[in-house]
Amino acid sequence: MVTQSPTYPARLEIDYPERLNRVTTFFRLLVALPIVLILTLLTSSGSDTVMSETGERIESGGGGIATALFLATALMIVVRERYPRWWFDFVRELTRFGTRVGAYLALLSDRYPSTVDQQSVHLELDYPDVKQQLNRWLPLVKWLLAIPHYVVLAVLGIGAVLAIVVAWFAILFTGRYPQALFNYVVGVGRWALRVQAYAFLLLTDQYPPFSLR
Repeated sequence: MVTQSPTYPARLEIDYPERLNRVTTFFRLLVALPIVLILTLLTSSGSDTVMSETGERIESGGGGIATALFLATALMIVVRERYPRWWFDFVRELTRFGTRVGAYLALLSDRYPSTVDQQSVHLELDYPDVKQQLNRWLPLVKWLLAIPHYVVLAVLGIGAVLAIVVAWFAILFTGRYPQALFNYVVGVGRWALRVQAYAFLLLTDQYPPFSLR
């Protein structure tokens, strides 16, 4: 398994499966529909409203809860220099759940995504000390500073989709996910998580490394 330095405050590891079920792999998109629907209902809607710690009502419009979380968190850090623990716990568990669903769709695991247990997907986010570790004004520009990562991830994402398609055929014939393809897909997910933690979850001011590790 490819390992990652524990220094970055957002880390992802997924256990490599020795064997995968060919039948559930073949019907993966169909089998995954219920859990994907649940995740969709949790993260998007026509118009969401989130109340920030400052009393501001944040209308997310069509952007769903992800936009609302980003805007409300940015306000809390800029205005109050706070990131409430309960808020962080919610963000972490929602991110973990979404990652488990993504791993299942990417054929990285045969275990149906749990809404509670980590299963084979190990995602860790470090709780920030806002006053000591975060610049209160950076949330206003982090999304802009991360533009180079968006470009690279767009290219890597295309490669990941192709890798998953190749892995789908490999699993159907051999029952195994090629190790190199597995490491690559997990690496892209790890990279995307770091960018998410920096630019949108606002958990760190440490600029994400350009690395799959």
